[in-house]
Amino acid sequence: MTPEIITVTQFIEVMNETLRYAFPVVAVEGEVSSFKVWQNRYVYFDLKDDKSTLNCFMPVYAMKLQIEDGMKVRVEGTPKLTDKGRFSLTVKSIAPTGEGAIKRAYELLKKKLDAEGLFDPARKRDLPEYPERIGLVTAPHSAAYADFMKIVRKRWPGLVIEVAPVQVQGTVAPDQIVRAIETFNQEARPVEVLVIIRGGGSLEDLQAYNTESVTRSIATSRIPTLVGVGHEVDVSLADLAADVRAATPTDAAQRVVYDRTEILQNLAHRQAALVRAVDDSISNYTKRLDRNSATFDTIVRQYLVALDRIQTSLNQSLGRVITAVEQRLAQQSQLLKAINPRAILDRGYSITRNKGQVLRTTSGLTVGSKLVIELGQGSIDSTVTGVHDGK
Repeated sequence: MTPEIITVTQFIEVMNETLRYAFPVVAVEGEVSSFKVWQNRYVYFDLKDDKSTLNCFMPVYAMKLQIEDGMKVRVEGTPKLTDKGRFSLTVKSIAPTGEGAIKRAYELLKKKLDAEGLFDPARKRDLPEYPERIGLVTAPHSAAYADFMKIVRKRWPGLVIEVAPVQVQGTVAPDQIVRAIETFNQEARPVEVLVIIRGGGSLEDLQAYNTESVTRSIATSRIPTLVGVGHEVDVSLADLAADVRAATPTDAAQRVVYDRTEILQNLAHRQAALVRAVDDSISNYTKRLDRNSATFDTIVRQYLVALDRIQTSLNQSLGRVITAVEQRLAQQSQLLKAINPRAILDRGYSITRNKGQVLRTTSGLTVGSKLVIELGQGSIDSTVTGVHDGK
């Protein structure tokens, strides 16, 4: 039977279709070599073991951690033939394998993000003291979730806790955690604090919280963040990027809200202490008043006696001043009476006026001039019939 003749392009398409059907997703472990990033858009590297080498390709946005040559990794992707006829693996996700590789990837990414200032203490915010609404990102059926909810409900009943269910490990975990954080941040009325928690586990189990996407999402959240991942000794990149780090999910519950019972007890103690302090102050002032009352009475009596003496002295001085003034006024009155023109007129003298002017000489008078003669009582109108000078 003669095989059907097809073009090279058709052959590659058939092979890729066969590969997609037979191996939609494969997981391969190996050592990274020839790692490079092209135009900050694509990543190329080889995955090898003792005998073989596999060409790998992935978009740079899918690389959620830092890798380097010599690192042991596990990749998931789809095999295909390129247009050039080269066999490669289009990688969808990559994760280090083995404790050494995981720690190395952690250190590389930590160094990169630290240089960008994502872990700078100066950019961290305080959590609200009394939040009413809390956003929680975790696995809803986990022990971490159960412990957190139990403690928070006990410490501060009535809080609204909005839960975003996510997977906390595995290849899909980072994207789910990032979407949950973004969803909370995009709400018209966001929660007041965002809590991201998961229980303990191996370095590989906690890998989702050491990815670049999750770490950046926490660092750029407009809602203050509290992260409690793993055990107390575990410090993930998510912990470092958070506004507040909790050692464990239980510690996160204790940090996010106060214990209402303790607050009420403290308020009661403070109120009692304040009442005692006020009572003590009143008692002390009363004792001081009692001790000083006799002295106060004596001082008052002394002041009253002094005031009485001052009043008596003022009255005497004022009397002497009034008498002197009265005598002076009597003398002035007598003097005024003596020089009063009316008194002179009453003794038979008169005042003669010409045109309203008092006459002292005959100068300016002629026969027929009109005169007014003012007497002690009444006045006389007269006409000059003759003028005689003083000579």
